[in-house]
Amino acid sequence: MVVMDDISFVEEAMKRLHSHKGVRATVVMNADGIPIRTNLDREEANQFAALASQLTGRARRAMKNLAAASVSEADDELQVIRVRSKKHEVVIMPDFDKGRDFCLIVVQDPSAHQPLFSERAAGT
Repeated sequence: MVVMDDISFVEEAMKRLHSHKGVRATVVMNADGIPIRTNLDREEANQFAALASQLTGRARRAMKNLAAASVSEADDELQVIRVRSKKHEVVIMPDFDKGRDFCLIVVQDPSAHQPLFSERAAGT
């Protein structure tokens, strides 16, 4: 259930994101994969949320398998998924606020002057 504090948090995050040059779309979805805030139409938001949920689940399983193979990384966890094409860059933050279990999806224009998530910040 989304409460007023959660709504305020999400609204503020959306406002900050859209102030960055190059941000084309954002979707905030809850732990059930349901978009709760977006600037996309419902169909697009649902499609992004479903695909991001699938990709995140697979990436988490891959991280768990990698961590199991390496004793030094046993407590590692997925933080960011970044996929870039010529036309779009999609950044997925599965747990962008640990206490609320929200997932953030940001679609950026990769040719924008200052990307929202730099390669250094994304860990690449």
